[in-house]
Amino acid sequence: MPYLNVWSSRTNCLISEQELASSSTSVFTWRRTESWVLAYSLPHNSTSDHVSTRNKPKFRNQDFCLRTEFVPFRPQKKDSFGPSFALTQASEEKDIHCDVVKQNSQSFTSGEGGVEGFTCVQSEEKGDLTNNTEYDDDGDVGSEEYEAGRVKGEKVDVRALAQSLHFVKTADEVDEVLKYKVELPLQVFSSMIRGFGKDKKLNAAMALVEWLRRRNKDNIGSISLNVFIYNSLLGAIKEAGKYNFVDKVMDDMVSEGVQPNVVTYNTLMRIYIEQGQELEALNLFREMPKKGLSPSPASYSTALFAYRRLEDGFGAITFFVETREKYQNGEIGNIEEENWEDEFAKLENFIVRICYQVMRQWLVKGENANTNVLKLLTDMDRARLQLSRAEYERLVWACTREEHHVVAKELYNRIRERDTEISLSVCNHIIWLMGKAKKWWAALEIYEDLLDKGPKPNNMSYELIVSHFNILLSAARKRGIWRWGVRLLNKMEEKGLKPSSREWNAVLVACSKASETSAAVQIFRRMVEKGEKPTVISYGALLSALEKGKLYDEALQVWKHMIKVGIEPNLYAYTIMASIYTAQGKFNIVDSIIKEMVTTGVEPTVVTFNAIISGCARNGMESVAYEWFQRMKTQNITPNEVSYEMLIEALANDGKPRLSYELYVRALSEGLSLSTKAYDAVISSTQAYGASIDLSILGPRPSEKKKRVQIRKSLSEFCNIADVPRRSMPFDREEIFTAQTKGT
Repeated sequence: MPYLNVWSSRTNCLISEQELASSSTSVFTWRRTESWVLAYSLPHNSTSDHVSTRNKPKFRNQDFCLRTEFVPFRPQKKDSFGPSFALTQASEEKDIHCDVVKQNSQSFTSGEGGVEGFTCVQSEEKGDLTNNTEYDDDGDVGSEEYEAGRVKGEKVDVRALAQSLHFVKTADEVDEVLKYKVELPLQVFSSMIRGFGKDKKLNAAMALVEWLRRRNKDNIGSISLNVFIYNSLLGAIKEAGKYNFVDKVMDDMVSEGVQPNVVTYNTLMRIYIEQGQELEALNLFREMPKKGLSPSPASYSTALFAYRRLEDGFGAITFFVETREKYQNGEIGNIEEENWEDEFAKLENFIVRICYQVMRQWLVKGENANTNVLKLLTDMDRARLQLSRAEYERLVWACTREEHHVVAKELYNRIRERDTEISLSVCNHIIWLMGKAKKWWAALEIYEDLLDKGPKPNNMSYELIVSHFNILLSAARKRGIWRWGVRLLNKMEEKGLKPSSREWNAVLVACSKASETSAAVQIFRRMVEKGEKPTVISYGALLSALEKGKLYDEALQVWKHMIKVGIEPNLYAYTIMASIYTAQGKFNIVDSIIKEMVTTGVEPTVVTFNAIISGCARNGMESVAYEWFQRMKTQNITPNEVSYEMLIEALANDGKPRLSYELYVRALSEGLSLSTKAYDAVISSTQAYGASIDLSILGPRPSEKKKRVQIRKSLSEFCNIADVPRRSMPFDREEIFTAQTKGT
């Protein structure tokens, strides 16, 4: 923020083209046309100040009430207030007209070689606004006083003068530099004081003010301490961050009889905000009308910024609505020179920006973010305030937690309702977030909008939505909800997504778990028709489904076809075939399968033997089951709970209570925890056959084990799992077939 920040004259200000470009949104208004104009230069990359100046009618002595104001604008850059805020302190000095020599610094400190020159020249207009100016009854400025306050024909290099005072610490040192200087205008001192603050040279600023106090006390010169000087000193304190001097300056103002004006209050508000005392700043704002001062647009924008620092978006909206009502009712903004129409538009832009920043902060912190953001969006609608599409999209990017999916969907709907365009990356982010929140169907709706409304989905969109389908298909596979698996495949093809073997296999496994043999066969055929090559998992799932349907011959054909096409069986496929031959009682083939597994390097596991034992138990071959149980030892395979439980139940049901009892005790000695079903089978068999067995050795009845995932075949179950709408039609088995299959 430049330290020279008041331009008020109807004469031309000498500004570079770069300054004009950077200050295109600035508004400068004024009421007076007196003698001096101060022009200055901004660096190329600086943000111009936004200043609006107003004065009271002509006055005598120290009855000053010149008010300046500053208003934020939308394209913010970081300043001393923090990010996204562009308030500038407007000073209230006499007008000086300066020719800009160079423009590469915002403070009095030069670069490598010396000092840039600021030269002050006399303005053509009349009027000297020092506190010693006397006015005639008709309001004209007295010519004698006016002549005394001018520097005729002299060029004052303000920057060089300030540089010479840069390291002074006492009024005596100031006097050594300035005692032979010509009488300088008030604005030269005010500008130097502000510049010292910018350069963190508060000692120099305080020394200069003390020097002015001495001169005034000794009646030397025409300049005395007034509200302009004190406002400049407060601004310097704010820039330097030396807030412990504020009370001393305010006490000096009281002792000198200087009344604070609007700029004084605005500066104090900003100082409070920078110290984290936003509530004190708001109290100062409320105090201004009580002191007979009318807040300027800068006052309103500073109060809004206090709400921003408090992260009180609701309070900021309430404050703005009240301000707008006052403006519309003519209670404020009656001074034409202030151009309140433009100033109010900037305030409206600022409150929208504040709401955006507060919502983003809430989302980042994650404290009741959903409730607060949605409520603030509703309050903005009621206040007729709207975020831009870019701001909506930036808020979407701030939604990263699972619970943020509600806010993200609301923001997405608002963008779609207002604009025909939306960023594809934002849509992809929402699809990702919906998946993270397990709202896969909502993610699919976003993808459908991309296909129907645009923008056209890219590879990232495709990969995200396919990953969501995989999650849903995995859920359907684990729970055997094969119908939804079929519908998901159909939905993928409908949206132009080609299912891979992974998706087909998920549906095949779901059919196998649900014992839907015919559905598994049709899905396998459809997979081949779509040009997708079945994998060993595909064949394994189909074999399992055929086994559960007791279609052993068809299973054997599938097995032979798998070998023919060069797919090597895995442990799962071998285990299924062993189970199939066990059910048929072809134990010689089962034995050859075990030997082939060892030969091919696929070692049999406890799962393989459990499948054989359970096959024997289901088909009434308990003795054979016991033989295969004993054979596990020769293969160095340790039985697990399933091995014991299946065999114990089979032997107990076969009328062999003592053998089942011995196996149960053996399992306990090996540290295994068997199910209540095995325990009950031993007890029931013992009682039924009158076996003399010490049941106390069995110990207490085991607690119920956690139930396994139940195989579901209904669509409603999947709706609960996958957050899928329940409005779907009842499943039609024709959905399994492709259009080509149905047409042939």
